[in-house]
Amino acid sequence: MVTLIVATTSDPASVNPANALLAMPGWDPTPSLQWQDMKGFANGGVRVLLHNKSIIEEDDLDSRWKEATGEHVDELIFLSKHKASSTRPSLTVHPIGVPHLREGDVLPQGGKPGWAAPPNPRIGPWLRLLKKIAQDHNLVPEFEITLEATHHGPITDTPAMFLEIGSTDECWKRQDAAEVMALLVWEGLGLGGGAAVGNWNRDNDNKRVLLGIGGGHYAPRHMDIALKDGVWVGHLISGYSLPMEDPSQSKTETNAKDIGGTWKQAIKVAFEATQSAFPGGEILAHLDHKSFKSWQKNAITSFLEEQNITISKRDFF
Repeated sequence: MVTLIVATTSDPASVNPANALLAMPGWDPTPSLQWQDMKGFANGGVRVLLHNKSIIEEDDLDSRWKEATGEHVDELIFLSKHKASSTRPSLTVHPIGVPHLREGDVLPQGGKPGWAAPPNPRIGPWLRLLKKIAQDHNLVPEFEITLEATHHGPITDTPAMFLEIGSTDECWKRQDAAEVMALLVWEGLGLGGGAAVGNWNRDNDNKRVLLGIGGGHYAPRHMDIALKDGVWVGHLISGYSLPMEDPSQSKTETNAKDIGGTWKQAIKVAFEATQSAFPGGEILAHLDHKSFKSWQKNAITSFLEEQNITISKRDFF
């Protein structure tokens, strides 16, 4: 089993960290790749794949890698750029999926309706490691170190996460940011000889996994928990990924369980994907209470209880 790191040459925030990583010792070309315009490199149990297409549209890279090389992919790490209207420099980490979309909905950034990839268990530990490395390299406070909510493709059934540099062309090309991301991968995977960071084991002393529900795209209240030592992080479903039909707009009385929208689907898909990524883990749903109206909070709480999903309090972590 191997770790597959994916980068595209069409994006400086993707290829620059990949090149910085490949400049470190121990990498060799992978000659068995048969794909046009794709290059592979190996270092122990880690592989880097370089291609020239959109990072969010290259679906099923795990199965395609196995077909080309015979190697089973255990986890996927995508290097990419982050766009934000704030234009603030940032280094971000997030899981992927569009669990709230229906068949026929427009897919603006890849994926498939009602789908979420298993979140890579390294998300929480690597967020904390990223903050430390960025501080050590004087990128903080200029760069914000943050989680993002679950969003976009590409499609995969393998535990996955995105590592992104934001938020402008100038930032995407910053070599110091690229080197910090490369160091995160280098140290996080133990390529320098140290212990890898974020390996999930059902025998871990702490088995509690955060499932974030509600809030904005950068999940500040979930971030407060994720930055605590020992916390594992699963999917983060922001408010915009919980479409709920306001019962006050209905001409008939509506029970909480009958509130329309794809919010139930989004929570269920995110929970099941998180559960699959953390076998033996205790998945705890953390609600961003301030982001919900009372009827929304009541409906979500009732649904979580029906699904036997434990609702956490902040002191659970």
